[in-house]
Amino acid sequence: MLTRREFGAGWAPFVLRGKSRRRRPNLLFLMSDDHAAYAMGCDGDRLALTPNLDRLAREGVRFASHYCNSPVCTPSRQSLLTGQMPHSAGVTVLETALATDKPTLARQLKQAGYATAAFGKMHFNRQPQPGLHGFDHPLTDGAANREWQQRVKPAAVDPSIPAQALPWRPFQTPARVWLNAAAAPYPRSDADMRGTFLAHEAMRFMEENRNRPFALWVSLFEPHSPFDFPVEDRGRFDPRAFEPPQAAAGDDWQVPLIFRDLTVREKQGIAAAYYTSVHFLDRNWGRVLEKLRELRLEEDTLVVYTADHGYCLGQHGRFEKHCGYDPALRVPLILRWPGRIGPGVVTDFTEHIDLGPALLELLDAPPFQVQHGRSLASYLQGRKPERPRDHIVSEYLENEEIFVRTQRWKLIYCSGRRKRLDGYETAYPAPGRYVRLFDLEKDPGEFRNVAPENAGLVRQLEAIALERMRATHPDAGAEPSSGSVEDLLDFYLPPRDARPQA
Repeated sequence: MLTRREFGAGWAPFVLRGKSRRRRPNLLFLMSDDHAAYAMGCDGDRLALTPNLDRLAREGVRFASHYCNSPVCTPSRQSLLTGQMPHSAGVTVLETALATDKPTLARQLKQAGYATAAFGKMHFNRQPQPGLHGFDHPLTDGAANREWQQRVKPAAVDPSIPAQALPWRPFQTPARVWLNAAAAPYPRSDADMRGTFLAHEAMRFMEENRNRPFALWVSLFEPHSPFDFPVEDRGRFDPRAFEPPQAAAGDDWQVPLIFRDLTVREKQGIAAAYYTSVHFLDRNWGRVLEKLRELRLEEDTLVVYTADHGYCLGQHGRFEKHCGYDPALRVPLILRWPGRIGPGVVTDFTEHIDLGPALLELLDAPPFQVQHGRSLASYLQGRKPERPRDHIVSEYLENEEIFVRTQRWKLIYCSGRRKRLDGYETAYPAPGRYVRLFDLEKDPGEFRNVAPENAGLVRQLEAIALERMRATHPDAGAEPSSGSVEDLLDFYLPPRDARPQA
């Protein structure tokens, strides 16, 4: 659905206005890590301090029902970059490196004449070098971290300020430590933080390339745990303002062991640290967007903001993603292009794989030869798509799970046979095959499994999941000739990553 910001005035189309141009428009692609869609003021969160993202949403189009295709970093990012479902992109687990011959958004834009660059956390799992995945100038992942440490000599910080203990050791120290339950700052000032350094690197690239079309990815590490923020932001949020979500009695079997001993106070501190990191993230987006204005490139630049996936802050006893609940699957998506796209909100379902085809279409770049998504461009051109989505599909193959969500229903299907290797083991052995169905109208928190009394609906949603696999999986030709829908889903769900040498 297309809506106005205020719903009382009825439907107002977004307009992609024709305008003569001397050159191709720029692309500024802003991306965060673990930023759930609910943690923004523009999404209705009264606690979130996100003034720059809120302004971007007011000036652009916010997709309010946008979902990732995998709730884990590397598969989600490489799916988004290639326009393919994770199992087709060949990246379904965290450690896999995307094959270097895969088509990517950057490659398609480079063919169209763009200068391409990426700064920050891209989860390439490879040492960056010019041309990697189509990026002329990649300063990414570990190389970005090393460059920051070598080039930025931090000013002294008051030693009396309680700060994070370094180095960060997830899964090695107790969860309250690596999830920053103390809501402690990183022991640096704002000017010396990694996020600030990456924002300035991106700003420098824009200035150096202001007279040629560029496609620039700026992918910050925040708000991923330990939820970094500078010393100036300590105490920004009172942990007592956060009410930890209650886990239902039926959640016990799936609560990871590492989270079981967290106290209410520690959960509140984790939430405060997360929201402070989101605020710091927002400030750096403000710096980048202000530089765009300073260079007078706003009207010549399509700005995109999104995240790799969402994040659970205590929902169902979890402080992570790696699951099919809505807080982990729903992500921000905002597009702004002043003078070309009018502001508004889209409430139809959209998926990450829909974004790449839209960007290539809007920027007049060669389309993907393999395209699993439905382009979002029609929403930005003032018209309803011929087939708006009535459901989304996402997958977490590390645990052999697939998820289908409609307006009312959520299906979580799992083979239940794979030992968890992601660090989120429970107190119980592999449970065997299970199906969970939630009625989101009556149960928006996804607590009560109503699959047993809705067998026909379960079969319909499982058929949707199987249809997506058949249409996109490279091994569809080897599907067994017989078996139940669930047997066939079990055929598709194991990870088959080639895992190119990193």
